[in-house]
Formats: sequence, structure tokens, C-alpha cells
Amino acid sequence: MPDGKQSLEIGGTTVVISNPGKVYFPHTGHTKLDLARYYLAVADGALRGAGGRPNVLKRFVNGAGGEPFFQKRAPDKRPGWIETVLLSFPSGRTAEEVVPRDPAALAWMANLGCIDLNPHPVRAEDLDHPDELRVDLDPVPGVEWPQILQVALVARDVLTDFGLTGWPKTSGSRGFHIYARIEPRWGFTDVRRAAVALAREVERRAPDLATAQWWKEERHGVFVDYNQNAKDRTVASAYSVRPTRDARVSTEVAGGARLRPRRVHDRHRARPVRRPWRPVGGHGRDGRVAGAAARPRRRARGRRARGRSLAAALRQAGR
Repeated sequence: MPDGKQSLEIGGTTVVISNPGKVYFPHTGHTKLDLARYYLAVADGALRGAGGRPNVLKRFVNGAGGEPFFQKRAPDKRPGWIETVLLSFPSGRTAEEVVPRDPAALAWMANLGCIDLNPHPVRAEDLDHPDELRVDLDPVPGVEWPQILQVALVARDVLTDFGLTGWPKTSGSRGFHIYARIEPRWGFTDVRRAAVALAREVERRAPDLATAQWWKEERHGVFVDYNQNAKDRTVASAYSVRPTRDARVSTEVAGGARLRPRRVHDRHRARPVRRPWRPVGGHGRDGRVAGAAARPRRRARGRRARGRSLAAALRQAGR
């Protein structure tokens, strides 16, 4: 196993990467140090999704091909500059979870083997009221990408009809995510109920394409997974590297509300989008994303929303 250490100076903070040459993605050859450098390269976008929120540490200590373990509690031995917050769960248990707020924290998490980022839908300042409603589109085996996009468009329209703005991203795996920023006024139970209602409305509008049925044997097409809004659930955030053979990345779909199937060329090999969800950073009084009324910027004509892999992101960062 590769040994040694490498220190990274990040905004005045030193982060030590142990075993920097340890290969995390055998197929692509990417190492733990590559993972840390990737998150530094896309820190602005990654922190828009995971920053300021408690994060579960999903640790792949043996790389993407190994079995991960979920660590809710922050390590006892951690730098003093790592922020934490105490969460309470329905089971009655509590956990002091990590709250990343800067690039150094992302690199520190990567050193622990956190290939992807898994934030809760709440801010550290208000742990009882989610500010995101998350739509997780999970296709059953055999469902192709065009059908997933059709369901995504239906989900977006449902959100729009109820005064919410949907912000789409690839999951980095087979699925698709749509986030809607909401005011932190309602508890988890109410937000989950809203997600159930949304899922059923998507199913009603596209009964041949989507399902809201909980039991797997009753599902068909694309499952609108409302349970990702439960209190103890997290979802891999935008810019997260996924533990796949070719190091895919969960990436925002440029154009926001202008999502169209023809614009998504490759759902898996996602590049760090140069125009992240810029308005996503606050919430409006009506529950919409702040700035959502702003017209999305158009892409250059003929340019496709082609994705890239972790390798491309590192090349762009000047590795």
C-alpha cells in the first residue's frame, strides 16, 4: 500500500493527505490525492451543495471498489478548524456531524476516503426545518435515459405549478435529481408529505412512465423516491464523485428550467459546470429559489451539455 504524506496549503490552512498515491479508482488510475485536488478544483460548486450543512461521512477507505461505511459521528481526532453540529434522529440517538464550509474541509473529507459528499437537506443553523425538497428519480432495471428525462420534465412542471423552481442534476449513476429550494418553515414530516404528494402527481400525469409505489415489486418505469426527504436521509450532492468504475460525477444540468432531453449528451461523464446553480444560495419568501425568476443563460448554439469524467476535471484544473 502506498505510504507517505503530502501537505496541501489551502487558503492558509494545511491539510495533510496520508497515502496520497493510494489508488482509489483502479480502472482510471486516480488516487486519493487526485480526489482531494478535484474537490479543490470544484470547491465553489461543491460547497453550494454541501457547504454549511451537516454531512454524513461515507468512507471508502479501500477505494471505490471497496465496501464503504457510513460514519455519522465526526472523528474524535480532527483539526480544530473542522466545524461540527449535533443532530438528533428519530431513534433518539444523536451524532456530531461535520459541516464543511471551505475548500480545506473538502480536502480533509477526501483524505478520510469520502469519495462523494452526503449532506442533509438542512442548514447547520436550523436543523429542524429543511430548506430543500429533493426529487430523486430512480429508474427500475431496463429503463433507458430518455424515459428518465421525460419524467424529469414532468416533475419540473409539477414543481412549477406549485410555485417552486426545480434545479436538475445527474446523480452520477443511473438516476436523476431535482432540487427545489424552500423556506425553512416546515419540519421533516411536512416536507416528506409534500414530496409524497409531488410523487403521486408525477405518477398521475405520466402513469406509463413513472411510479410512486413504495414496494419494489409494484414499481415500473421511474420511481419518484419521496423518502429521500426523511430526516435521516442524505443524497450525494452536486459535484460529488461517485464510486463507479470510471469515476463519474454528479453534475448540475446547465440551463436550469430549460432542461430538454436533446441537451443531455452523456449523463454519466459529467464535467464541472462553469455556470453552477448561481441563484441557489438562499430562499425566497414564497418558497422559490432566490433569483429563480432570472432568465437562465443560453448555451452557445450547437454546444451540447456533454459530460466529462474526473480525469477531465483534473486536466482543466491544471493537474
